[in-house]
Amino acid sequence: MTNFIRKITPNAKDDVLAGVTVSLAMIPEVVAFAFVAQISPIVALFGAFIIGIVSALFGGRPGLISGAAGAVAVIFVHMIQEGHAKGLLFDTPVENMGYFYLLAAVVLMGVIQILAGIFKLGKFVRLIPHPVMLGFVNGLAIVIFYGAIGNVYRK
Repeated sequence: MTNFIRKITPNAKDDVLAGVTVSLAMIPEVVAFAFVAQISPIVALFGAFIIGIVSALFGGRPGLISGAAGAVAVIFVHMIQEGHAKGLLFDTPVENMGYFYLLAAVVLMGVIQILAGIFKLGKFVRLIPHPVMLGFVNGLAIVIFYGAIGNVYRK
């Protein structure tokens, strides 16, 4: 335990400054993804805070930044709408049922990521060709842009 404390003590100032910088940089990103996913920005900010705390406590690698992901924000739109619609079908309607769907999906994603880490599946990312990654990122940018423009014209 003392070795661990001795190891982290010299980097404490740098780690705190890096954490503050990343958290301030994540605020506009999280709020933007909240509008795309059609959830409250407060819920998204709390989620980003929890992601930061969990990744800080359980560690990772130097240079690893955990934050909101545009890919899941786009997927969550349909899931949250479907959850809200199903919440109205009960005898006593469940308010904000889509948020329960969101919580279940995020917990399931976390379990899958933990299992991928335990079984060391990260090395297979090298097998994905570079054009495929570029296509995915460009397609994601188009979908996020379309979602943001759709929110502007709906109002």
